[in-house]
This record gives sequence, structure tokens and C-alpha cells, in this order.
Amino acid sequence: MESVQGGLLLLYAVIAIALLILLITRYKLYPFLVLILVSLGLGMAAGMPMDKIVKSFENGNGGTLGHIAIVVGLGTMLGKMMAESGGAERIATTLIDWFGEKNIHWAMMFVAVIVGLPVFFEVGFVLLIPIAFNVAKRTGKSLLLIGLPMVAGLSVVHGLIPPHPAALLAVQAYGADIGKTVAYGIIVGVPTALVAGPIFALLVYRQIKLPAVNPLAAQFVQGNGNDRGNPGGAVGAQLASGANPGAGRRELPSFGITLFTILLPVLLMLVGSWADLFFAPKSVPNNLLRFIGNADVALLIAVLVSFWTFGAQRGFTREQIQKFCGDCLAPIAGITLIVGAGGGFGGVLRDSGISQQIVAVATHAQLSPLLFGWFVAALIRLATGSATVAMTTACGIVAPIASAGTIHVRPELLVLATGSGSLIFSHVNDGGFWLIKEYFGMTVGQTFKTWSLCETIISLLGLGLTFALAAVL
Repeated sequence: MESVQGGLLLLYAVIAIALLILLITRYKLYPFLVLILVSLGLGMAAGMPMDKIVKSFENGNGGTLGHIAIVVGLGTMLGKMMAESGGAERIATTLIDWFGEKNIHWAMMFVAVIVGLPVFFEVGFVLLIPIAFNVAKRTGKSLLLIGLPMVAGLSVVHGLIPPHPAALLAVQAYGADIGKTVAYGIIVGVPTALVAGPIFALLVYRQIKLPAVNPLAAQFVQGNGNDRGNPGGAVGAQLASGANPGAGRRELPSFGITLFTILLPVLLMLVGSWADLFFAPKSVPNNLLRFIGNADVALLIAVLVSFWTFGAQRGFTREQIQKFCGDCLAPIAGITLIVGAGGGFGGVLRDSGISQQIVAVATHAQLSPLLFGWFVAALIRLATGSATVAMTTACGIVAPIASAGTIHVRPELLVLATGSGSLIFSHVNDGGFWLIKEYFGMTVGQTFKTWSLCETIISLLGLGLTFALAAVL
């Protein structure tokens, strides 16, 4: 089969994405099946060897699930333990007490910025979504008003602020100063998160009607009016009615214990990223810190700790804890398959040469280094769906061009511009798109109007503020 070159590849990519959206939104086909069918069709249209198409999809699928499946599984277990113990209820009520119900959407954004600093987007999302469900239930507000500020905060730190892994990689590639990058990242990132999160959520949440019943939310939310056979539900129902826990009721974990348990993976990942500050590189202690700072290992440790803080200390038996872990995995099976299939679609885009074609188009454009960094990252993000892949790939392309260019820019600002580009318009080939769609109970169209638009606001505003910062520095 003859391979396709040039602009025709880009046309096929646009047609494939349009077909995905049409089949899922108009004809209501299951996204997992549609992603497989369109990926295979795109590979054939692009002229990929027949024996490579399925392999390319499988590699993209496996590469995505290799990280996300473990993260989502462990994160869901941690969230379930927090919910059953009443820990999510404790954080929700404490945030409401501190900020007030009117300002809870601002609180969720700042919590997300703190939790999201050292972790990948998916990790922060699965850690915080049980809290978002509980806050929405307690306040009676739309999950969008609570959840959009949360995902905006997570997304901003993902792309703009070290020690997040993607931003840290860009700092190294451009030779930027990490302290200045953090400072500039906060100057650009916080206003960006405020606009794309709480302010955008206030404007859009009334136009989007979420389903009355969200099966994923049900397992994380306490206070549903009955205890569903578990003591956590009884405590939640009691709190919702304003009663004090009496005899035979399990006490809620303290705010401090809850916060420690939920932030433990974050702390471990931070320690891992700072290993070189404590011990010589390649030494045994350094390797050990990096090992426990790995996202998968840090989450595993936190889950095991939660069996004590949220389980044994709350009076749950080993059998009950085991049942919680088993029960919480069933609802995420569909999400995991869809996220993996999105990665498979991204794999076909890469292996068919479409990603390289996008890079070639960007390279021939005569742009300022800041705009060029944003543009390359944005195009790769649209093609592959991964902000991390977009940022790391763009750095490799932009760094030599920027250093040889006649226009000098601060490397720290180049990090911010590239990071902003890597966040633009999340769509059907992005695992985060499907996570948010399923957890929020939205349709594909609603996800475009909320999450995809939120990401685009972050990308454009981040670039604009980076240019503004460049003008005054």
C-alpha cells in the first residue's frame, strides 16, 4: 500500500476527527468502538502497511494505559477509602466552612493548584474528584461549578509550573532557571486559572444540564439519605441532616489526617523530584527516593496508608476494605478502555506521519520564538492528544531554532509559551477528555463546550500573559 504524503495526510486527520465526533455525538455509538474503527480506517487511508496499523493502535493504547490504568485504579481506591471513611465529607465541609458556599469554586481551584504541582493531571484528578463530588452534593451546586475550577487548576500547573514533570523537562531543554520559571509561572498561571476556572464556570454551568444520577459520583458521595449498607453512608446522612454522630456511629477522620493521607502521594513525588538535593545522583538513597517518588509507587503507598487511616482506625474490617477496593474498580472499566483507545488513535496519528507533517508545517512558519514554541506545541497537542508529549516534543524542535534565532527571548518565558500551547483544545484523542466526560456524566458535545473550551482559554490566555510579561521584563 502506497503511503500518503503532505497536505493530504492533514486532510485525512481532520476527516478522522470529524468522523469520530459525528459517530459519537450524532449516532450515539460507543466511543471505545468508534475510536478503534476510525483509527484503523485512518491508518489504511494514510497508506500505513496493513500489518502495522493494528500494532500501532495497540502500542498507543498500551503506552497510554501503562500509566493511566495504574494511576486511575490506585487513585480510585484511595478516593473510595476517603469516601467510605467520611474523609471526603470532612474536607468538603471544612472547605465550605472556611470559604463559604458562595466562594467554594475559588477554593477548589486553589486546592487543585497545590495538589497538582508535582503530579500528572490524571493523578491529581482522581485524587480530587471525590472531594468535588462531595462538595457539589453538600452545597447543592452543579458539579460543573465545582469541578471546572478544579480541572483548570490542575491543567495550569501541568503545563506551566515546575516541579510538574512536563514543565521541568521544558526547563531543562531550554536551559531556563527553575526559580524564575516557577515565579513567572505563578504570575501567568494563577490569573489564567482564575479566568478559565471559577469565572468561566460561573458563565457556563447554567447552560449545561448534567444528568440527575451520576453512577460514578454515587460511590464517592456520602449523605444520600440512606446508608446503602455501609457505615460511611450513615455518617454522611447524619451530617447532612445536621445531627451529631451518636453511639454506634463511626467518627469522621480529622481534617489533618484526611489531608495528610490525600497529600501523601504528592509529598512523596516532591521528595522524589528533589532527590538530588539530598543525596548524590545514582547513589542507593537517591535511587530509593526516586523510586518511592514514582507516581505509581507513591499512590500505592498512599492506598496502603489509607487502609489504616481511613480503614482500620475508622473501625472497618479487612473484608470491608477489600470489598471497597473491588467495588470501586467496576465503574472505571469503561473509562479505562476509552482512555486507552484514545491513546491508540494518537499512536496511529504519530506512526502514519501526521504528527511529523504538522511539525513540518510549523517549522516553515516565520514566527517569533514565543509564538513558534506555542504553535508547535499546540499542533502536536491537537495531533496526539497528550500535553506532555506535545511539550516535550516541541522543546526538542524549538530549542535549537530559538537559540539560533535573531530575536532573543528569556528561556523561562519560552517554557511558559510552549506549556500554554501544549494545553490547547483537548479533544477525542486525549485521555483527559474521556476521564472528564465520564466522571462528570457529560455528553461529548457538553465536554467540548466545557472542558475543551476551558483548555483553549488556558492556552490562549497563557500565551497572551506570557507576551505581556515579556514586554515588561
